[in-house]
Amino acid sequence: MRRTAVFATIFGIALAPMALSAANSSASLTVSASVTNNCTITTSPLLFPAYDPVVANASANADGSGKVTVACTKGVAPSIGLGAGSNAQGNTRRLSDGTNFLTYDMYSDAGRSTAWASSGSGLVTATAAASKAARDFTVYGRIAGNQDVPAGSYADTIVATVNF
Repeated sequence: MRRTAVFATIFGIALAPMALSAANSSASLTVSASVTNNCTITTSPLLFPAYDPVVANASANADGSGKVTVACTKGVAPSIGLGAGSNAQGNTRRLSDGTNFLTYDMYSDAGRSTAWASSGSGLVTATAAASKAARDFTVYGRIAGNQDVPAGSYADTIVATVNF
């Protein structure tokens, strides 16, 4: 047993310099990522009440509303455009039943004084996004009174675009 203790002592002393001479080294690891600007856009239909051409005189407009929802990367200030529609004639938006047309327009304000277009001054420009949370923009629609059209189901398709 004494031999074992002596051997262990000698062996332990022999290993001690190896443990003391251990070294280490370090280096920095660079980590990076990029965040891209992005926006998504969805819509809710612009619905009008039933239009009655018999009582729809020049002052009897049919008003409705819909919604455009935009979510953007924080800090992005998007602009939103609404196209002329699939039945447009020039800049005039028209609902169609297939052969007949009912003119209407879309606005960015409840007073229906600022037309909402697909470009230029008719775009709606939003403030910079405070977060990625979705924001709603109401689309105010108006079918002008005094239109003489037959009964039917009238529709149109508008393309909503977000620019960022």
